[in-house]
Amino acid sequence: MRRVRYYEYGGPEVLRVEEAEAPEPGSGELLIRTEAIGVSLPSVRKVREGGLPLPGVFGGDVAGEVAAVGPDVTGYAVGDRVVAISFTNAYADLALAPTFTASLIPAAASAVDAVALVRGGQVALGALASAGSVEGKSVLVTGAASGAGHLAVQLARTRGARRVVAAVGSLDKADFLRGSGVDDVVRYDAESWGEPVDVVLDGVGGDVLPRAVAALAPFGRLVFFNSGGGTVPAWELLAGARTITGMSMARFSTAFPDLYERHRRELWDLALSSRLRVAVHETFALTDAAKAHAVIEARANLGKVVLRP
Repeated sequence: MRRVRYYEYGGPEVLRVEEAEAPEPGSGELLIRTEAIGVSLPSVRKVREGGLPLPGVFGGDVAGEVAAVGPDVTGYAVGDRVVAISFTNAYADLALAPTFTASLIPAAASAVDAVALVRGGQVALGALASAGSVEGKSVLVTGAASGAGHLAVQLARTRGARRVVAAVGSLDKADFLRGSGVDDVVRYDAESWGEPVDVVLDGVGGDVLPRAVAALAPFGRLVFFNSGGGTVPAWELLAGARTITGMSMARFSTAFPDLYERHRRELWDLALSSRLRVAVHETFALTDAAKAHAVIEARANLGKVVLRP
């Protein structure tokens, strides 16, 4: 089988496609013949920023057909169509994934639909749940045109938000986001982000984080769910009686499995009834993983970037 790894840190050019033996599923694992693989900003960042052992491998969302099941697996069989999270070697023709991350793909949906919807949608709903009720409130989403961000702006509206603001690096994305139902679009470097908001969902971090905190109204809450880091002086929180809450999808799904399952059902219900618009920016061949990373690194994507083996 083919897989993508990297043996040095750097940009997209360091990704290497290589041949490898097919892995064997262990206890509680599925071996998935991948039909679609999600590409995300955290995966792109870790190649550039380093800090992890080499050779580097990619975790991420995968969708396809179950090719084999490991010992102690129940509820899944060879031939099932599933979407799941692979923690190592997701960029491959065959990927291992634990069953607790997996779910069946509805008959009416494709593997690309599943990769574009499930993980990003779960992140968006997890962030909204961490923010508390947004009904009647104003919500701002950074990274709003990303795979998770474009779903978050729509899901905030389904949760009853009265105003939804998208924060982006370029106003070239404004038409796409207005088509997703946002009320306003602001650039990160704009002098003002407009009227303060009650809730910020921050999927970018770094230099954007202080501005995102400053965008909060008194008693507002920011949910931080990205890998970009960032620092905020504590006095800024004190002065505005503001709150920052961290949201890790791994911890959220483990701590609240019943809610995670309800969110999964909600996402498919909304998507299959056309009440949630899932956008795929572009699909690339597995062998063109470097091109997919280049799109993410340039922050050029409008929705999800997907690899197709």
